[in-house]
Amino acid sequence: MERTSATLLGTLAVALAAIGWGTWALFLRGTGVPPVWQSILILSVITLAWLPLALRSRRGPRPARAWRDMALLGAFDAGNYILYFAAVDRGPIALAVLTHYLAPVLVAAGAPFILAEPLGRRTLPAAALALIGVAMLLGGVQTDGGVLVTALLGAGSAAFYAASALWSKKLFEHFTGTELLCYHAGISALLLLPFAGRPPPLDSMIGRPLVGALLAGAGGGALFYFGLRRIEAQRAAVLTYLEPLVAALVGALAFGEAHTPLALVGAALVLASGAAVALQK
Repeated sequence: MERTSATLLGTLAVALAAIGWGTWALFLRGTGVPPVWQSILILSVITLAWLPLALRSRRGPRPARAWRDMALLGAFDAGNYILYFAAVDRGPIALAVLTHYLAPVLVAAGAPFILAEPLGRRTLPAAALALIGVAMLLGGVQTDGGVLVTALLGAGSAAFYAASALWSKKLFEHFTGTELLCYHAGISALLLLPFAGRPPPLDSMIGRPLVGALLAGAGGGALFYFGLRRIEAQRAAVLTYLEPLVAALVGALAFGEAHTPLALVGAALVLASGAAVALQK
């Protein structure tokens, strides 16, 4: 019973995090803040928001290897952030999120080899079904020129995200969830600074970008790591397909990106595949 309750809480936390991440465009698009500075702002807010709790929850001395792995996690997530927000900023939102969501398939396929997690019977079929659903969902979005660059940026972020998700799970042996979230975000922000260039005007970052950094960044990150401690990486990976579903809705409702009836069928497949993995024993 205790195990079932923990799994349910973990599933709900990851799902809520993914829904929040699907709203990034509402906070960042049209603000004039470059993608690198968007990433630095979000990562810095995550670090500052959770530093007090990270220090309170810290464990005893960790081996040097654990800190080396933490630095590597920071590098993975820095790559994920900068490429993903560059793709969303360039648009269309639907294409950026679709290509980024190659990542859950990579996570689900890599978890048995990197984390020694048993492969659930539904995981790979559900991941494949979800990917088909995302393609159908976003295939009807009307796009204009420059889509190849957006697709490449999104796919690059997928590779970094998959590495980050799998590496995070390994580090729970040495760090609490709050420490993991806080420390790696700070490392990622520092690694991005040399590539950031001149900072944008302060008032351009205080409004919507700061609110998004607090809600979807600090809040969503905490929910995700809370959930990841309680469920398998494969299940978390497929649940995060809720993000492109929400992002597609944001693109349609807030930015006028059109969808076809085929896209609605794709949305249903995304939800069905996530539910199939979340409910498997």
